Amino acid sequence: MRDQRGRAAARALISLAVTSLITAACARPVAQTASAPAPSPLPAEAGARANSYGVFETPAFARAVEAGTRTRTGRPGERYWQQRSEYRLEAELDPVSKRLTGRGVVRYYNASPDTLRSIRVHLRPNLFAPNAVRNEVVPVTGGMTLERIAAQGQTLAPTTLGDTTAGYAVDGTIAHLRLRSALMPGASAELEFAWSFVIPPDGAPRMGTDGEIFYIAYWYPQIAVYDDLSGWQNDQYMGNSEFYMGYGNYEVALTLPAGWLVGSTGVLQNPAEVLSATTRARLDSALHTPRVVNVVTEQDRVAGRSTSRGTNGKLTWRFRADSVRDFAFGASDKYLWDATHAVAGDANGDGRPDTAAIHSFYRPERRAWAWDQSARYVRHSIEFLSRFLWPYAYPHMTAVDGVVSCSGMEYPMMTCIGGRRDTLSLYSVTVHETAHMWFPMQVGSDEQRYAWQDEGLTRFNQAQAMREFFNGYDLERIARNQYLSLARQGSGSEIGQRGEVELMRHGDLYPRGSPAYGIASYAKMATNLAALRAIVGDEVFMRAYREYGRRWLNKHPAPYDLWNSFNEVSGQDLGWFWRTWFFETWTLDHAVADVRTAGDSAEIVIENRGRAPMPVRLAVTRSDGRVERVDVPVAVWLAGASRHTVRVSAMPAVTKVEIDPEERFPDIDRTNNAWRAESRN
Repeated sequence: MRDQRGRAAARALISLAVTSLITAACARPVAQTASAPAPSPLPAEAGARANSYGVFETPAFARAVEAGTRTRTGRPGERYWQQRSEYRLEAELDPVSKRLTGRGVVRYYNASPDTLRSIRVHLRPNLFAPNAVRNEVVPVTGGMTLERIAAQGQTLAPTTLGDTTAGYAVDGTIAHLRLRSALMPGASAELEFAWSFVIPPDGAPRMGTDGEIFYIAYWYPQIAVYDDLSGWQNDQYMGNSEFYMGYGNYEVALTLPAGWLVGSTGVLQNPAEVLSATTRARLDSALHTPRVVNVVTEQDRVAGRSTSRGTNGKLTWRFRADSVRDFAFGASDKYLWDATHAVAGDANGDGRPDTAAIHSFYRPERRAWAWDQSARYVRHSIEFLSRFLWPYAYPHMTAVDGVVSCSGMEYPMMTCIGGRRDTLSLYSVTVHETAHMWFPMQVGSDEQRYAWQDEGLTRFNQAQAMREFFNGYDLERIARNQYLSLARQGSGSEIGQRGEVELMRHGDLYPRGSPAYGIASYAKMATNLAALRAIVGDEVFMRAYREYGRRWLNKHPAPYDLWNSFNEVSGQDLGWFWRTWFFETWTLDHAVADVRTAGDSAEIVIENRGRAPMPVRLAVTRSDGRVERVDVPVAVWLAGASRHTVRVSAMPAVTKVEIDPEERFPDIDRTNNAWRAESRN
């Protein structure tokens, strides 16, 4: 979720962005569905201007459609395929040296139709290496030390990029593993790793230690995504933009000092070995009572009371997680532990409501920051979002008091939250990070290249939950005003410029020192969804929104899959909307230019003073108090007009005309949205 701004990006990423723009410009337009014909052009009126609208497919998406892995309806194609992995990882954390030592075996399954001669692996702790390419300041701790890499039963030796012999080459945060034997379609390969690294201090993005707690993320070699659109998506991790991850099963063993508590992805497999009988009994009661249970209190935070005593002062916690895209954990001997449960809907379809365990780990002094309410906040988040979207899919949701630089960051089944909070901000970040359990945890988009595809959807979902929890709190309005504030500054697409930047931009290529990344990815995308809801209607919007999620559960949707799903479910060609609000920085400015009487009619002259085409929602108030609603379709502007006249009956007299009185659309200048008749004595 973090809003850190991007700095200068690597030349390879700049090349990628330029190439994407060039190929998009010469690619084919998205085909219209049979149920969604383009609106018939209306006659252009005075002030007509030429505009080009519509979305163009990238060549990669067009090839995927031709190959049968994607469709232009928004559904996965009949030949859609997806790689998967099975991880068996072991790690020991030494709090004194602050070093994590790990080893693991990964079984990688090639479900693609391609023969793979190499495998790409993320080594994200290399962000902290001295020579790493970064777009934000991070502590330098040396990066990841690779002690062994093996593939297909044979140890791989270090080599150089481009070497065609078996071996591995490290390029920043990516390792290129050249296989001795090509991995054929339908086959699998076993990989082995041994590694270690120093946990960075607070100030590292999304992880680290402050000396009391350790939040450990991106800590193991993770296989990069190989998909039907890009092949290997192995962009460098530069610190700002987030992640594109494949799905897999995880068996993880974590060794820590006895008395330390662990909040983690996955389900604890050996509670009797690591937890005391009292702790286990309290956890069990939390699953059967509506109240929040204090599982571990201040008096319990020692080995023998909260945990077992272990062997040689250590305990090994064993976890399992299925069909998740990552594994993270937080640990400390300072934690309190609260627990309850949430009713999450019928995820398995057996006709009975399912429950999810809720956990909150925090230090006692964090009660001053509302952390003693954290479990309740997580529970409401899960229960609301399960109603609003679809039932929560995982066995638990956990909130962990983390390092300040976590800010708020999502991981499967858990979130790390850092920094000073009050009731409003703690609930706000909790529900936002919990909402990420749907996007991108279940609907696995490429966050690195399309940050809006999870952050903007999540900000929108967060707004709905906050409206309920705080009885009308309007985060949608706040997001819209944040977007408009930047949009009024104009475009800032060049490095170093301020102003708005389009959504369809790689997360590492936003202008340095600008709020453009956060506004585009969070505020503007949430605003786009609210505007789209107003266009297609609440019922159609929610049907399309949920259908998009259902189609792409545990899969990898591209932006076109989202857009095509809405086109199909709504029965409309919304290409003009996608082009306007995702590819451009055009702004909306509708104005009431004139209201005049012409015979027995009142003529209302509407002008579109911005570039963004949108329908016009008019409220016409008459002298008897009656309010008449008139809609001007977007087709007027798509036909090239910049001015349009609406004719209504002159009687009873028109006293007021207002555009979009409910403020559902992001109009950049509302001072020209209303006309009022002059008062008469």
